[in-house]
Amino acid sequence: MRRLLPILCLTLAVLLGSVGVSESADLQKGLAAWNSGDYATALRELKPLAEQGDAYAQNNLGSMYEFGHGVPQDNKTAVKWYRLAADQGNASAQNNLGVMYTKGQGVSQDYETAVKWFRLAAEQGETNARYNLGVMYE
Repeated sequence: MRRLLPILCLTLAVLLGSVGVSESADLQKGLAAWNSGDYATALRELKPLAEQGDAYAQNNLGSMYEFGHGVPQDNKTAVKWYRLAADQGNASAQNNLGVMYTKGQGVSQDYETAVKWFRLAAEQGETNARYNLGVMYE
């Protein structure tokens, strides 16, 4: 019995330690599916991660809703996912959110808010945001 307790503890530690590895694999599987155009698999892999707060998955899920890839096209839902990722500092999501505000898609058109998001993304080196800022100032 004394030998069994350390073995159980070690087994539990290994199992708990592997949780993060499987989540990472799910993200990679979701992104690979996205890149190959298998949006059903991408949705199945990315949505749980997005719901758990993964900013990268949230941004990709937002894009799926914006363009209707594997889900009904829905700009309001796209904005929701972009905002969640943008609030965590994801530069791509910040740029995408800026685009939504520029076009008035899923939100009221608001150039001031668009510039705010473009600026935050550009400060992180997001090339598209730098371009979009230039267009806005033009």
